[in-house]
Amino acid sequence: MKYDAIVVGGGIAGLTAAAYIAKSGKSVVLYEKQPKTGGLVQTFQRNGVYFDTGLRSIENSGIVFPMLRQLGIDVEFEPVTVSVGIEDKVIRVNNSSSIGEYEEFLKSFYPDSSKDISIIIREIKKIMGYMDVLYGIDNPALMDFAKNKKYLFGELLPWLLRFLFTMRKINKLYEPVEDYLKRLTKNQALIDIIAQHFFKNTPTSFALSYFSLYLDYHYPKGGTATVIDRVTEFITEKGGVINTSVSVTTLNPEEKFVIDSNGNRIEYSNLVWASDLKQLYNVIPTEEIKSNELIKRIEQKRGELKDLKGGDSVFTVYLTVNERKEYFENICTGHFFYTPDKRGLSTVSTKDIEEFLNTKQIQTDNNELKNRVRNYLLEYFKLNTFEIAIPVLRDSDLAPAGKVGLEISLFLDYELDKKIDEFGWTNEIRGYMETITIEILVETIFPGIKDKVANRFSSSPLTIERLTGNSHGALTGWAFTNPFVPAVNQMLKVNDSVKTILPSVFQAGQWTYSPSGFPMSIVTGKLAADRVIKSKSK
Repeated sequence: MKYDAIVVGGGIAGLTAAAYIAKSGKSVVLYEKQPKTGGLVQTFQRNGVYFDTGLRSIENSGIVFPMLRQLGIDVEFEPVTVSVGIEDKVIRVNNSSSIGEYEEFLKSFYPDSSKDISIIIREIKKIMGYMDVLYGIDNPALMDFAKNKKYLFGELLPWLLRFLFTMRKINKLYEPVEDYLKRLTKNQALIDIIAQHFFKNTPTSFALSYFSLYLDYHYPKGGTATVIDRVTEFITEKGGVINTSVSVTTLNPEEKFVIDSNGNRIEYSNLVWASDLKQLYNVIPTEEIKSNELIKRIEQKRGELKDLKGGDSVFTVYLTVNERKEYFENICTGHFFYTPDKRGLSTVSTKDIEEFLNTKQIQTDNNELKNRVRNYLLEYFKLNTFEIAIPVLRDSDLAPAGKVGLEISLFLDYELDKKIDEFGWTNEIRGYMETITIEILVETIFPGIKDKVANRFSSSPLTIERLTGNSHGALTGWAFTNPFVPAVNQMLKVNDSVKTILPSVFQAGQWTYSPSGFPMSIVTGKLAADRVIKSKSK
C-alpha cells in the first residue's frame, strides 16, 4: 500500500491536515491509536448524561470558524459566558467592560492591595488590546487569497502593519506571568488568585489576555466532539482513510514507509506527525538507516527531547447530580472558574510531598506516609482553582430533566500521580480526591448537592498519558518550565514550525508551536497539509 500522505495522530491537528490533503485530491490515510478520533476532545455519555473530556469550550481565535467554512463543514455554535468565583462571590464575564467588574471583585477580597489591582487591570487591558489586533481578522493561513481579493486588500494588508507592530510588543511579554505580577504587587495571594489556574510559567502575553479569550469561547451543539465528528466525516467523504485502534510502531524516513500495529507496511510520499514528538524519533530503527548523517541528526534530536517534560496535566472528577439545572444556573454559568479560598496556593506547605516524591523505597503499607499525602492533597484542593464545566447549561439536550453532569478539573502534578501509582495507592487516593472535591464544593459554592450525587468517576494525568500517548499526560505540549522549548514560539515564524529534520516528514499539533491549544493545532495542521499538497509525489 502507498499513499500520497500518512497522518499519524487523530487529534484536531491530524484531522485538519488529513481534511485539507483529502480535499486537494491526494490520497491520505490517518492512524489513531484510540477507538475514536479526537484525542482529548471527546464527548461521551453515562446514563443519558453527557460529558466532555479535555476541552471545555472552543476558542475561535480567527481560526476555528474559518477552517470549518473553508472545508464547507457546518457546526452550530453558541457563545459561552464564563463566570469567575472566589469563596462566596461570583461574577460573569459578559463583555469587555466586565474587566471593570473584575477589578472591583478583586478589590473586595484584597482591599489593602487596591492600587496594585488597578495597575494589574491596566496591564490586562493593554494586553487585551494586543489580542484584539492579533485575532482581529480571520487567520491568513485559513484564507484563499485568489478567491477573496476583497479580504486581501480590504482587511489583510491594512491589518498587517498593526500586526507586526503589536507582535513586537507581545514578544517582549514572554516572561512567566508569576514573575511579571511580582513586579506589580507584593501580595502573593493576589498573584496566586490571578495566575494559579494557568500552566506553570505561562507567558505573560498569554495569561493576562484571558479576558479576551473568555469572550471568544464558544460551545458546539452536541458537545465539543461535534467538531471532531464533522471533520472526521469530511475526510472519509473526500476519500481519506481513517484507521482507528491502530498505531504506527515503526517509521523508516529513508525508505519512506511505516509499519502499523497490525504488521502492515505502508509507503508514503509525505508524512505528517501529529502525535507526541518524542515518539516520532523513538519509532525510527536507526540500525536500519543507511545514512550516517541522518542517524546523527535523529540521535541528536532524541537526546535533545529525552529529558524535556510535557506541560501540566489535570485531575478531573465527573459527577452526575440529581438536581434541576436551574439550581446551578442561579450560581454560575456552564464554564466556571472557581477558587474556594482567597489565600492562594502559596500557603500550602510542600515539605511532606517533596519528601514523598524523593522516597526511593516503595512502602505500600506505610499508612503514616499515606496520611501525609492525603493531608497535602486536602490543603492543595481547598486552595486551588477549579475549572468547572456543566454541559447541560450550554445545550439542554445533554442531560435528562432533573439530572446535571459536572466536570471539575484542577492541575495535578504528573510525578505525584505516578508516585502514588508506584506505591499501589491509585484507587484509594483517587477515591479520596473525588470525595474531597465534592466536600469542598458542597461546603462553599454548591451547598446541598452531596446527597444528590448519583454517580462519580475521575481521570488523572496517568489516564491522559495512557489514552493519548502524550508525555506526562500533557494537555498542551511542552512545559514552560523546561530549560528550553523545542518548538517555535513566535507567530512570525509559525510557517517554520511544521518542519522536521526528517525528509518529507512534517509535524503538527501541540508539540509543534508554543503556547499551544486547539486553534494553533488547527493552524499547524493546515500548514503541514499545505506542504504536502505543494510537494511532488514520489
